[in-house]
Amino acid sequence: MFVNECIESRRGFTFFSPSVFLVASVSRWLYILTCFSGAATAVSTNDLMEQLRLKYQHKPWTETMKLVHFCMDKPLQQPVSNAPDGPLRSCLEKIQRTLNAKSLFSVMNRLESLSKQNGLNAYISPSGTTCYMSSNMFYIEIHLEKDGKVVDVKLAHLGEAPVVCDDLVQHLRMKNYDAFGKILEDLSSLYQTPGNREMKAKGYLALRALEKDIYSMSLLDRMQDVNRITEVLHGKVGHLVPRTGGTPMVIEFYISPYQVLEAELNPGSQVCGTKAVVTVEGTDTLHRLSLSPLLVDSQTGEDSIPAFLPLTDELSMDLSAFFVMKFHQPIPMSSSNIEEIQRLTGIQITGLKAAPLYELIVQSTLEEKCSEGLSTHQSCFFVSLPDCPKHCYFINKGSGKADLAGALVAKIPFSHPKCVPGIIEILRHQVAHNSLISSCVSERHINEDDSELLYFEVVPHKSTSFSVFFLHPMKENLACVAIDVVTSREVQCHLHLHPQDPTLNASDDFIARAVKRCMSVPVVMRAIFRNAAKVKADSQA
Repeated sequence: MFVNECIESRRGFTFFSPSVFLVASVSRWLYILTCFSGAATAVSTNDLMEQLRLKYQHKPWTETMKLVHFCMDKPLQQPVSNAPDGPLRSCLEKIQRTLNAKSLFSVMNRLESLSKQNGLNAYISPSGTTCYMSSNMFYIEIHLEKDGKVVDVKLAHLGEAPVVCDDLVQHLRMKNYDAFGKILEDLSSLYQTPGNREMKAKGYLALRALEKDIYSMSLLDRMQDVNRITEVLHGKVGHLVPRTGGTPMVIEFYISPYQVLEAELNPGSQVCGTKAVVTVEGTDTLHRLSLSPLLVDSQTGEDSIPAFLPLTDELSMDLSAFFVMKFHQPIPMSSSNIEEIQRLTGIQITGLKAAPLYELIVQSTLEEKCSEGLSTHQSCFFVSLPDCPKHCYFINKGSGKADLAGALVAKIPFSHPKCVPGIIEILRHQVAHNSLISSCVSERHINEDDSELLYFEVVPHKSTSFSVFFLHPMKENLACVAIDVVTSREVQCHLHLHPQDPTLNASDDFIARAVKRCMSVPVVMRAIFRNAAKVKADSQA
């Protein structure tokens, strides 16, 4: 529809209409046309178009595009498509992304363009107020008013009745077409499993059965009126956001105490923790997937382990697919935790690149916290805290120790719902440890002033245990705090001093409670030094 408006044929020559000429300034386009025609004097529009037709009727489109880019002093960003309408379609997509669709006509054009970009078919109803987007597995109905306002959006998967999708409605009403396009992409990805239409539908049924089992597990041992933070940190499958329309199911499984404090200090704010998206993906090997929910009456078996029905031929089948937990950002994980997850699921996590774990944690933290251009190979960082001298942390990455290796994990494959609680616990354990190490990392790797500094060295021992070395506040001997993250909810700490050095008035239990309360090494070290200052003041009194 939009293409028909933007292309006009005159005497056999196809050219851009004024709506397309908005891409460049009028003066630029006049200069280009003059270059094409070779005209040195002013001519009428009809004569100019006739000269253009005669001179360039046998020139290929690629040469025209190159000349246009040259005249606009704009280099080609990508190879010109060999398809005859490729450059025109690309140009139209750029224009539509820039323009703010307000009228019914422009909204329909935008929806048609999004359909084509995601490989979907688009059809406009005879009334012109309904747009249908469809594949052979699902379809979407978008109902609009005459002024272009969205009334509702309905989604129907193969064999299901259409249902209204509030998330799609909100995106379109806010003209957030990028988010709407992402949902279309997610919907299409649900059916990327190998096989014919029937096999793809089976993959969707397996995902739907998994989602029902995960939701049922989220209700196990759940206390009434439990808040979101408690669910995130202690729930069997974390805090669950079920799939709605095209938005996949999300599991939020860890949130740091600092984020919790931020939420408490700002009522109504929604602080986000670490999340995973649950979906299904195609694979080259067969996996036995359930096509119906397996959890038995939402009851747990022995040792609070959920009881599941066996994978019989009536309830399951072999598919070239598996379920995956996908992360928005890859998580640095120790080799031991990766192996534990693989033993639990029985499926190898492919595409991993081994590297020192602490190097991966530092790299990921810097990429998240800092602006672009900062080197991710730093080991020395300066951390500022209120009412405390600045801390300088040197992170020993333990590059030479094989048992300190790890990898960045972007997704975890599995084939049975019983694996989900175990995976969540391992992820919580790893992310809790990572948050402690990342608390020592900052964007400041150069000391900008000459103020007093306290020096610390973080030395890894095992996959989730490390020590923090520092000078005794009242002596010249080294002191050390050993921290072992046993689980996401259990941390053991030990303070080691020279036998002849005075106490720091910080028991192991005090340090462990401080770590669990904040999950921040600098905050814990500040507490230790404050207690030491009180001991020193009392001794001098």
